[in-house]
Parts: sequence; C-alpha cells; structure tokens
Amino acid sequence: MSKALRLSEKWFRFGLWIVAFVFASFLIGLGGTIVANLPKVEHRYTLDDFIDKPAAESLRAELRSLQEKRQVAQDANDQAQLKLNAARANSGSARDTFNNWLATRHATQRPEQDRELIERTQALDELKILERKALSDVERQQQNLLDARQAEAKVQRDLHELEDAASQKLDVELRDQELRVFGYRLLLTLPLLVAAGWLFARKRHSTWWPFVWGFIYFALFAFFVELVPYLPSYGGYVRYVVGIVLTVLVGRYAIVALNRYLEKQKQAEALPDIERRKELSYDTALARLAKKVCPGCERSVDLTNTAIDYCPHCGICLFDHCGQCKERKSAFARFCHACGAAAGQGS
Repeated sequence: MSKALRLSEKWFRFGLWIVAFVFASFLIGLGGTIVANLPKVEHRYTLDDFIDKPAAESLRAELRSLQEKRQVAQDANDQAQLKLNAARANSGSARDTFNNWLATRHATQRPEQDRELIERTQALDELKILERKALSDVERQQQNLLDARQAEAKVQRDLHELEDAASQKLDVELRDQELRVFGYRLLLTLPLLVAAGWLFARKRHSTWWPFVWGFIYFALFAFFVELVPYLPSYGGYVRYVVGIVLTVLVGRYAIVALNRYLEKQKQAEALPDIERRKELSYDTALARLAKKVCPGCERSVDLTNTAIDYCPHCGICLFDHCGQCKERKSAFARFCHACGAAAGQGS
C-alpha cells in the first residue's frame, strides 16, 4: 500500500480489496458448482448399454439355474459322504468284533460255534455290501457335482466373453465422453481466462477495479484449479500446452511492455524539466520518493544527501527552495513544509 495515499484512502482501498476477494470467492463457488455438474449433461453409460442383452440374460438365467443345481449336487454329495462314513464305521466295528470272536473260537476249538461263525461272516459281508453301495452313491454324487461345476464354469466363461467385449466398448465410450465433458469445461473456462486477460490489460486501473480483479482471480482459479482435477488421463498435455502458450503470451507482453517503457523513459528524459513534471502525477511522484528512487527515471538516489538537488541519472529537479521562506523542500511538494506557502509562490 502506497505511503503517498491519505489514511482514509488507504482504508478505503483496503476495503475495496476485501470486496474484490469476496466477489472472487462467490464467483469461484458458482463456477465450481457449474464445473462439477457439467458431467450430468451426458448419459451415464454402464456395461448393460453395450452388452448383447438377450444373450447375456439367457446366460445369466442359465447360470442361476446351474448354480442351484450345483448347490443341490453339493448337498447330496455331503449327505452321501456322511452315509459312507457311517457305513465304513459300522463295517470296521463289525470286523473288529468278528476278529476278536474268531480269535476266541480258535482258542477254544468248539465245533458247536461253526454255525455262529457262518452267521457272523454273512453279517460282515452284508455290511461290506452296504459300504460299497454308499461308496457308489458318493462317486455318483461327486460325478454330478463335477458335471454341474463344469457346466457352470462354461456358462461363466461365455458370459465373461460377452462382458469383456462390452467392457471394451464401454471404455471407448467413456474416454470419448470424458473428452467431451473436458471440452465443455474448457469452453466454459477458457473464455473466462481470455476475458480476464483483456480486463487486466485494459481495466485494472479503472473506477471498478475491485470487480475487475475479483473476476481475474476467479478466472485464474477456474482454469488452473477447477479445471485441472477434471483433465482426462491423457489430457495432461492440454495443461502443459496451455501453460506454455500462456507463458509465451505473458512473456511476450512483458518484453514488449518493458521495451515500450524503456523507450518511453528515454523520450521522457529528453524532455525539458517542466514538461517532465507535468507527466508525473502527484501521488506517483510521492510514492517513488518514498521508495528513495527518482520520480523521473526510477533509479536509486540518496535523498538524505542535502547536496543533491537534481537526479544524477536523468537531471530532473528533486529539491528546490521555497519562494517565500527560501527553505529547501521537495520539488514535487505542492506546499512548503516550513511556511505552508503554495509551490511557486513568491518565486
């Protein structure tokens, strides 16, 4: 904030900067909402939009049926396995009992037990038959379960092939849609950036400068902050290309402005002292003096040295003497600081 401004003017300017930032914040909020909602203008594509629906529905229905059959086969296999385990347990227990009895029979050598030997042998054979039957049931159920699993796997493969083909089409469409939405955002934010550049070049010092700067901040934020997260995965090139273009444009503007300024300064330094003073505004001259630079050429000058009355670089008068009281004063002051006489009075 310039030291040459009046105190009230400083506070007014501070308040106007607050207005500029508040204005920019509301614009940023509105712009962010619009940019975030732009994808809603496009249809939300899903896999079902690109898959062969009749074939897919048929395969899905068949898959559900096969899954139910597999579950039934699994349950039946579990039951058969339990029955086989029980038959094996019964057969094993009977065999152990028979072996113990047979050992006793050999030890006693009693012929009257031959009939019981035959009966026990027949009972053991019947248990083995039941065990083999249970094993056959288990093998049959395992075959049914394997058939169900293989049929289910085949249908799943067919369904996955359909989904893979649809997924490829979906990816292509999503990339195209992403690029279109990015184009919408770019069409919205790029003109804002262009308008901000024009306002900066033409209107930044106008009466309505708080709104101008607020819009400039909003446009910069919208393009470089709001737009960047929505760049397509391959759209990083856009950001860098735009950055390069903007850098070249800004750099060219700065170089041209610098050369124009230097040329203007050379022309101004060639003018007579009185004409050069007329070119300088009061506030500009005081602001440059406050920075200890020459108001005419903006080069550094030792203003504390009372022996220096003229700029050693461009020759403009920096200090003169009051025509009323002869006190040394700033040549750009409107009134004498010692007697209050108007500049040029009594000279």
